[in-house]
Amino acid sequence: MAEAEELPRSIVRRVVKDKLSRCSEEGEISVSKDGLLAFSESGRIFIHYLSATANDICKESKRQIVSAEDVFKALEETEFSEFVRPLKASLEEFRKKNVEKKAAVSRGKEDEQRKKRKLETESSDKGEASINDETPDRAEGSDKGEGEEDDE
Repeated sequence: MAEAEELPRSIVRRVVKDKLSRCSEEGEISVSKDGLLAFSESGRIFIHYLSATANDICKESKRQIVSAEDVFKALEETEFSEFVRPLKASLEEFRKKNVEKKAAVSRGKEDEQRKKRKLETESSDKGEASINDETPDRAEGSDKGEGEEDDE
């Protein structure tokens, strides 16, 4: 099997342990390497089967891009219809979080631009202020040279 087709072991381990710990009254459950490999292979095969079915549904509709609706229909066709409702809920939650993240990033960029403009304005104001702050005898040159003392 090609490495690209393998599911990430750390994610499989995390998902399996999380689910098993929720199902178990004893707390944390250990899973052997063979057990994790079996979960990983099962997940990979299920993904292949579901994606092939969703692709067929997409082609029947004379489209080339598989949509979430195609996946829902594929779940129903493969007799996994009990997963459709939780998957739709999960997808909706993901979309809401994604919209919130994008809005936060957008607000962050606007704040950065505002701060940058403010700093640029302040630095240009300071530059003008330092030119205006020069004393007249220094700006025009005083009668005394540097280091000369007043003989009076």
